[in-house]
This record gives sequence, structure tokens and C-alpha cells, in this order.
Amino acid sequence: MDTTRLEPVRNVAVVSSAGAGKTSLSEALLYVGGVIPMLGSVMHGTTVSDFEPEELRHRTSTSTSLLQFTWNHTNINLIDPPGALDLLGESLAALQAADAVILILSEAVGVRTELARLWTRIKELDLPCLVFVNGLDKESASFENALESCRKQLGCVPLPMTVPINAGMNLDGVVDVRHERLVRSGPNSAKVEHLLVPPLESILNRARQQLVEAVAESGETLLETYVTQGELSQEDLLQGLRRDIQTNQFLPIYGGSATHNVGVWSLLDAIVALLPSPSERGEAHPWHGIHPETHEGCERKGSLQEPFSAYIFKTIIDPFVGRLSYCRVVSGTIHADATVLNASKHVREKLGHFYTVLGKRHVAVDSVRAGEIVAIGKLKDTHTGDTLCQETAPICYPILSLPKPILSFAIDAKSKTDIDKVSLGLHKLIEEDPTLEFARNAETKEMVLSGMGQFHIDLALEKLHRKFGADVILHTPKVPYRETLKTTSHAQGKYKKQTGGHGQYGDCWLEVAPLPRGHGYAFENRVVGGAIPRNFIPAVEKGVLEAMQEGPLSGFPVVDVQIAVYDGSYHAVDSSEMSFKIAGSMAFKKAIETAHPVLLEPVMTVEIDTPTDAVGAVMGDLSARRGRIVAVNAQDHAEQITALVPLAELFRYATALNAMTGGRGSYAMDFTQYDEVPKELATKVIERQKAEGQAATAH
Repeated sequence: MDTTRLEPVRNVAVVSSAGAGKTSLSEALLYVGGVIPMLGSVMHGTTVSDFEPEELRHRTSTSTSLLQFTWNHTNINLIDPPGALDLLGESLAALQAADAVILILSEAVGVRTELARLWTRIKELDLPCLVFVNGLDKESASFENALESCRKQLGCVPLPMTVPINAGMNLDGVVDVRHERLVRSGPNSAKVEHLLVPPLESILNRARQQLVEAVAESGETLLETYVTQGELSQEDLLQGLRRDIQTNQFLPIYGGSATHNVGVWSLLDAIVALLPSPSERGEAHPWHGIHPETHEGCERKGSLQEPFSAYIFKTIIDPFVGRLSYCRVVSGTIHADATVLNASKHVREKLGHFYTVLGKRHVAVDSVRAGEIVAIGKLKDTHTGDTLCQETAPICYPILSLPKPILSFAIDAKSKTDIDKVSLGLHKLIEEDPTLEFARNAETKEMVLSGMGQFHIDLALEKLHRKFGADVILHTPKVPYRETLKTTSHAQGKYKKQTGGHGQYGDCWLEVAPLPRGHGYAFENRVVGGAIPRNFIPAVEKGVLEAMQEGPLSGFPVVDVQIAVYDGSYHAVDSSEMSFKIAGSMAFKKAIETAHPVLLEPVMTVEIDTPTDAVGAVMGDLSARRGRIVAVNAQDHAEQITALVPLAELFRYATALNAMTGGRGSYAMDFTQYDEVPKELATKVIERQKAEGQAATAH
């Protein structure tokens, strides 16, 4: 008896590049599974998983959907995240909650940057994977080309589990290699099996031999059986496939057409028959975490007998429904309305109602157990990436690593009455999507919204308007320039004021000198002989620090400077901390004016992944942006370019890169250092800053 398959749950993330047909495939799986009476359409906005107004408007997924249904006595939880590169964080979070993956390839779309990054994360997590080659009903479609893409671009050995018949406009079902049947289906037919006619038998025999040999070679016992008997029984083949898929020995490939419902039954059957259950996955790959207080390592294998723990992988906030938290129950069992520990925040949390989810439909359930995925209503302090657990056996799972935003805009509320709405709404949207960032820049005094690309930003503003009734105006953010000096200089600061009673007297001499880039600031006391009492030296430093906040060129902060106080004088009665603070400020301002001050700009390290055919255009564009190429590394059908580029040249780079690479390029950037602005550009920046200051004064 097959005891390993008694747990009837499969948690599967469905991922692809945008436009590869992920939503259509999810829809077809629901149709074949008997959940819906007919296939919905992305173009007509009638699919189960795309229901948000933004999804219907853009005809593409913009948020992770849960599709939960039962087929063949198994509860299937499909996690359906968006495929767009700008929304990559959603897919990465979905992978964290899944036990296996369906990866969709489309010859028309290819292996784009987002899919390559997802594949990297799939391999890091060692997730079992099935591939569905979609769009084989299109003219000139080629199943063989897709297999070659798996070899070259995914670096895997592809193993056809179905073979399409008449790929192209006349696609007529698939040969299911494991079941040894011709399976036909369509928009109005979930599945019809046929015995194979002679021409198709040869196709099956070749594919079947390849399958049996691959499974036999992966284990000594099966290999011995195959060598002695020349064949594997269906049971041996099934057990071998399960083991090999769970250990990623090869990549099973299914093919067909999601929109025409061809080849989908075989994929659904494989989800149930071949992919691991939560407990099987947990035995092979336990969930590792730390004790939130002792920080010692601990783990959960996903059994019912272990203490309760769960991981939040998605948050949805609706003005009417409230907060819904999508939750993967890792271990144990729990009832609704129980109180648990949020180990990430170190607070107690009272659980709300539990819901199973099918698109926008929610059905309440009383309790949940290890391996299940549910939505939890109205959690107060819990956000995406948090761990919930039993208080007496705490564990905290690692925070999800998400890509950093690469595109920023300064924003202003269209109406002053909307300022609070904008701030509140954007903070709520960030709870839903942590790859968004929103902050007030203390230097530039601007509100800055950052995201993964133009589509990401536009989408956030559409939701801000719909959910919170607020509108904003976008403009390019100000660059946080700095100022520094190039030579050593000396100056005296003398503050003397007589007011009738006690006066004010402070006198100090400062030496200012440049420091290496990135060293910030250093202060030294070289006063000897008591020219300035030691208790007044901190006041001099305080005055210098205040003066450094506004440089002489354009009022930007001064950095990379060493200051030494080496002489001065004081008055026994009139000297005070205030007078020496003012004197220190005066001396610094005088000294830096004669120390050849210059303007500095932030420079970013940019890593760009671009198709090989666009390398020349990308490198030429980087040069035009004052970029300096550091390295170029060849990858499969792509190049990674590393360059140092001033931040001022990168504010709209995401849009430009998309245009140069046809949407196939991507980049990430991090701050590296401040460098001197070329003289002609510095003059323009200084003039612009002065004009803005005069305009602000006039208002």
C-alpha cells in the first residue's frame, strides 16, 4: 500500500514571465478540476484569479491570488502571483510558501529576466518543479525549441512527460507518456482518452524509453530491475518519478495550450501523483528558524504533532473587508480566535477568522492544520514575512529577501486636504507590497515613492486613488548632493558682544583639511597652554557641526573634512559655551570658503542584465550617462554589466532600459560613494539651487 501519499494536500506556486499564459493555465486547471463550468478569458476579464479593477484594466495579474480546490481526493492550493518583472516580489513570496512549482514557458516570450531570477530562487530553495510549455497552438510553435531552452537557459535535463500532436495551428491533443494514452481535450471538454494508433505508438515508444531510462539511471535498485527485465512496472516508474522530481534529478516537461485546454489534464494529474505533500517536503527540507529570545537554531518538519507555527506570505488591505493575511501553516494545528505569538514582532496576536480562498470568494473554516494555506482576517500587528507560533514553543522563520526599489519619484498631494490620505494610503499599500518604499527625505524635504519600475509606481497610484481617494503629482526627486573641500585652510572665528552686563566672548582658530572620500568627519583638539579651556572645546565642535549642515556653494551638507582647533583666547567672565559655539561656526564658514569647496554627487554601483544583442546599446547609453564600466560577464544568451553611474543620471533609467532591451533587461543598484561633480555641471546645479532658494523666499 502506498502510505506516502495519504496526506491529500499539494501547495504549488504557478510562475512565469508576463504574457506566458500563467493566468490562463490556472483557469484551465480550475476547469479541468471541475471547479468552474467554462473557461474564463484574460482578454474579457472573466478569469477567477484576476478580479481587481487594475487587473481588469491592464489585462494582466497585479497581485497574488489563491486558488483552492479539490480534485481526485486531493486539496490543491495554487498560489498564482503576477508575472511582471516590476512585481517580482510577489512571486518570490509565493515560492516561500509553496512545496513545489509549475513553471510556464512560452516560446513567444522566452526566458526573460524575471523568469531567470525566479529560477535562481527555485534552485536556492530546492523546490520540485514541473514545466508546462504553453502556446503550442500558435503558428510555428515548437516543442523541441522549448526543450532546448530548458537545456541552455535553465541548465536542466528536460524530460518530456507529454508529447504534443501536430504542434501549431492544428494542435490535436498530447501523448501522455506515463499513462500511455492519447489525451484530447478542449474549451468544452476536460478530457477524452484514446488508444494509440500506430503512427503515435512510435512517438510514445521513443518518449517512454527516454523516461524509463532516466528514472532507472537515478537509482541502483531500479537500474538493476531495468537491466534484468528491460522495463519498469508502472508502480516502480511512479515511485521513481516521485523521488527524482523531489530531488530534482531532471525537469519533467508538459506541453499544450492553456487557452484551448490542451495538455492541462496531464499536468493536473501530475500535481496530484508526482509532486510532494507538505509532510514529504518537510521531511526532506525542514523549515529552519531561530528561537526569538535565545537566537538558537530550531526547525519544524511540518507535522501535526509539532507546536503550531505559520508564515505570512501576503497581505491584502481592503477599505471594506479590512486586512487579510495569506498564511502557510507550517506545523501543528490551531483554531480560529486563538491567541498566538508573533515571533517577528515579539507581540501576542489574537487570530481572526480563517478562510479558504478561490479568487475573490472566501469560505470560513474553524481550524487549520500543518500544510494548509488559509487567509486570516483582521490581524492587528502582523505583516508580510512575519512568523506566528505557539507561545510556549516559539520559532521565527527568516524574513523574506526581496529586491530593492530601483525607480523613485518625489510626490506632492494634488490637494492639501489629501496629504494625510496620501501618507496613510501609501503606508497601507506598502503593507500589501513590501517592495514599495515611501519616506520623507529629511535633506530635500520631499516625499519620495520608490518602486521596481514605472508600471509598479503607476499601479500603486491607481490603487491609492481607488482605495483611499487620494491623488498625487509626480516629479523627479532632488539629488542629495554634498560639499567638500580640496585644500587645507585656516581661519579665525571671533565672537564678541557687549550687552551692559556679562558679555559674550569666544575666539578660536581652526584648521580644515580634506579627508579621503567616504570618511565623513573628524575633529581634533590641538590647543596647548590653556588658550581655550577644555570645557569649551565641545562647544566649538558643536558649532562646527551645525555649520557643516550648509556648505558655501549651495547649502548642501559638508562631508569628508578634518577639523582641528589649535588656538584661540577666552575671557574669564564673558566666555561661555554659546559664545564658543558661535565662534566655531564662524571659523569653519570662513575656512571652507578659502579651501576650494567642490560639489559631490552620489554614485551608484549598477548591475544590468541585458540580452547579448542589446549590449552595445546599453553600454553606449551608460557612457552617455557619465557611467564607467567596471566589468562585463557573459551568461547564457545574456550579459551582466557592472558600472558606476551618478544617481542624477538614473532616475528614469528603468524606462530607458526597457526600450533598449525590448523589456528583457533588468538592473539593480546600490549606493557606492560620493564623487566630485564635473565643473560645468556643478555650476548648473549651484545656479538651479540658488534659483529655487530665491523662489521659496519670494513665496
